[in-house]
Amino acid sequence: MKNLVLAIAFALVGVSAHAAIVTKTIEYKSGGKTFEGYLAYDDSTTEAKPGVLVTHDWLGLTDKTKEHANQIAKLGYVAFAVDVYGKGVRPSQEDAGKVATSYKSDRKLLRQRMEAGLKELSAQKGVDKKRLAVIGYCFGGTAALELARDGADVKSVVTFHGGLDSPTPADGKKIKGKVLALHGADDPFVKPVDVDAFENELRNANVDYQLIKYGHAVHSFTDRSAGTDNSKGAAYNAEADARSWQAMQDFFKETL
Repeated sequence: MKNLVLAIAFALVGVSAHAAIVTKTIEYKSGGKTFEGYLAYDDSTTEAKPGVLVTHDWLGLTDKTKEHANQIAKLGYVAFAVDVYGKGVRPSQEDAGKVATSYKSDRKLLRQRMEAGLKELSAQKGVDKKRLAVIGYCFGGTAALELARDGADVKSVVTFHGGLDSPTPADGKKIKGKVLALHGADDPFVKPVDVDAFENELRNANVDYQLIKYGHAVHSFTDRSAGTDNSKGAAYNAEADARSWQAMQDFFKETL
């Protein structure tokens, strides 16, 4: 009996080890520049899984973004954190706004960087190329929308407290997938006029979209490091964080 118990225990340990999340740093090229993305997936099965492109905030591809990718992988997807800025470009809090603005001012370049990341995700072993999604946080939410506006073949687009402005409304007609915007109702950095523009763009393009507003939530409501003082305009909100994560999961079940 003792031997049987030991055998079962060792078997369970083996299964647990086999089901561990595999992570890799992947270098890739685009436009003559080198980028350093982050791949995460559960290797417990060999069947093809949907791929999710995870887009960082204005600080670049940090440990926070990698943890988002790990969480996506634990849900059963292959996650690839795209590096929009380039290898080694990780601006400080003081410089991040300037760097992010340079890409928001050059949407063509931003789209190219996102397309490069999506191409790298699609090339990974075990990714079902017909079931792709993109998500993004803050600056990354803007980038996720721009990828969709570029006509990328993604089924799902999810933006967490991202910019919702619509500089080229006609590009909404290029969006192929469904869109989920998770927004802080009291976000002072995303103006009501931008929210209206976003809705008008997608409505006029006949895109299947959802806009969820979380009451008493401001910008960066998923970011624990943002503190909890709403008067600063950016603050963590535990309820909005949990609800938005669940909304994303439900959305993926529908679209992927």
